[in-house]
Formats: sequence, structure tokens, C-alpha cells
Amino acid sequence: MKLYKISTLFCCLLLASAFILGCGGDDETDESGDVQGEAFDASTMLNDFANTVVLATYTELDSKAGELLAAVKALAADTSQANLEKAQQAWKATRTPWEQSESFLFGPVDTQGLDPALDSWPVDHVNLQSVLDSNAALTVDFVSGLEDTQKGFHTIEFLLFRDGDQRKASDITKRELEYLVSTTENLKASTSQLRLAWAPEGENFSDIVAQAGSGSTVYPSQNAAVQEMINGMIVIADEVANGKISDPYNESDTTLVESQFSFNSISDFQDNIRGIQNVYMGKYMTDGQGLNEFVNSKDADLDARFQQEVQAAIDAIGAIPDPFRDSITANRGAVQAAIDAVSKLQQTLEQDILPLVQSSEFN
Repeated sequence: MKLYKISTLFCCLLLASAFILGCGGDDETDESGDVQGEAFDASTMLNDFANTVVLATYTELDSKAGELLAAVKALAADTSQANLEKAQQAWKATRTPWEQSESFLFGPVDTQGLDPALDSWPVDHVNLQSVLDSNAALTVDFVSGLEDTQKGFHTIEFLLFRDGDQRKASDITKRELEYLVSTTENLKASTSQLRLAWAPEGENFSDIVAQAGSGSTVYPSQNAAVQEMINGMIVIADEVANGKISDPYNESDTTLVESQFSFNSISDFQDNIRGIQNVYMGKYMTDGQGLNEFVNSKDADLDARFQQEVQAAIDAIGAIPDPFRDSITANRGAVQAAIDAVSKLQQTLEQDILPLVQSSEFN
């Protein structure tokens, strides 16, 4: 299976379950036919998820992408070592909100094809070199028409970092700089498109989520929208445990490692789980109402356990010695411990939290 992000089939199955169950109505009953418990009003939770978490994350992503583009243009104008290192740091800073956003890879990021355009991996060195060796003018329009694995975050990473060691600015060719600027322009256009897709001044998908069950064109019930949130967390937990970490670990193959050129893999994985934490707690830059308040109202022990499992997964990933691409063979115990920790929180989402939502009544 190619590692161009998450399994499309798995996503479709998860999202289909959200809509099927959501369309079935919120009035779950016990064997006697009585409604179970009091209805939970998820209006604030959904509004805070859409605005305090998702839109805030995409706004930060777009801002950081702008800083990355400025740094790349400065590098092209003056290819000094200092400017190269500034561009490298700007790339890492832009990765943080993007990786955290992978806990909600649904809506416009999916329907508009922005996820693969931004972050397909692994990149193919031969394909990238073929672009550099071609006679094509490396304009923004040309780069925008390339395959997803020939643009986006990891093409920029390859051009800025190459082999994980500190690249020398003097080794960067004029052709590489042209490719770098154009593909970063393309990335910035995608992050702006993504922000506007959720923003009130754009397509306002935030409102579609917030109005679930009250005129939303996508979510017929609050239950359906809440399940979408949980399925988003399940998908990224599965990808981290069973794809991003497990695939290179099981194959002992460094070419399968995400962010291998920058040695940023462990930070990427931690940010993926921090994204789950953000959704669950309803916070990014500011604090809002999260899923934790709903879960706590139904099962306080489950809420406490899941919060502990999320932090344990972040810590277990952080315990893997850098660089990750070396640890898949040299520190296999630490890598397996991280896989186990992420798998545990995935299991809790699938077997405890999602069924709790499915069996609960929402307004």
C-alpha cells in the first residue's frame, strides 16, 4: 500500500458510519424503549471545535506558511547559510499546526484534495530529480500541475534539508531555488484555500459544523457531527500507530519515514497526538468546550483515563531517540512502546468513546 496519507477506504468506512448512525436519530433507547439519559446540547462544543480548534489551527498554519514563503524568498535572494537555517526553522514551524490539524482530516481538506497536495509522502527522489533535470520553467503554474509527491511539504523539506545533516547553502543550485520558491508559493496557496474554506468570510464550513442538526447541509444531527470528530481522531491515531511508525519499523526501511530529511519525524508524530488532545479538550490557542466535558458528564473515569492515555502516547513517542529513522533499527523497544501507547488510545476511542456517543442523545 502506498503511504500517500491515510487509507481512503478506512476513512470512507469511518465517515459513513458517522452519517448512518447520525441519520438514525439521537433518541437511543434501551430494551424497554425508554430514552437513555438526558440529552446533551453539543452546540457549544461543536462551535468551539469548528472555531477555537479547527479554524484557529488553519489560521496559524496559513500564517506560518506565509513566514516560510518569506524565508524561502529571502534565501533565493541571498543564499547564505543564515538564510538557509531561517528557512529550515520556518519549515519546522509550519509543520506544527499542519500535523496537529491531521486529527480532523475531513471537510474541505478532504473534498478539495488539499491533504495530498500539501503532504503526500514518501517523496520519490528520482521523480524530484527529474523535475530539476527537466527543461521546464519551474513556475508556480507548472509546479501546481505536478504530481502530489512532487510538491508540498516534503518536496520543500527535500530541497532545504536533503539528508538530515546540515546542508550547505553553497550547495543549493539556482534550479533548486526556483523549484523551492514555486512549490512554497503553491503550498501557501493551499493553506490560504484551506483557511478560507472554514472562515466566515469564505465558504464558512465552520458554520456547517456548528449548526449540525439545525439546518446544516452536511450534518443532519449533532450526533453525526460529534461522531465525525471522534472518527477524525481515530483515523490519525491509526495512521500514527499502524502507518507512520509501524511501516518503517516493520520493514526496517528508512525511505518510508515521514520527514526523514529534516529529522522532524518524532515532532510530527507527537503533534499528531497533540491534535487529538486539542480536539478532545476543545482548545488550540484558547480554551473552549471539548469532548472531555461530554465524556466526563457520562463517565468521569473514562475521561480521566483517556486524558492520561493521550499524554502517555505523546511521552512515549518523545522517548524515542532522535533521529527516528535510526531508531527503527537501533532502538526498537522504544519504538514498539510508542506504537503500543498510540494503539491504546485508539482502542479507547473506538471501543469506549465512540460507542458512548452512539448511545447518547443529543439536542
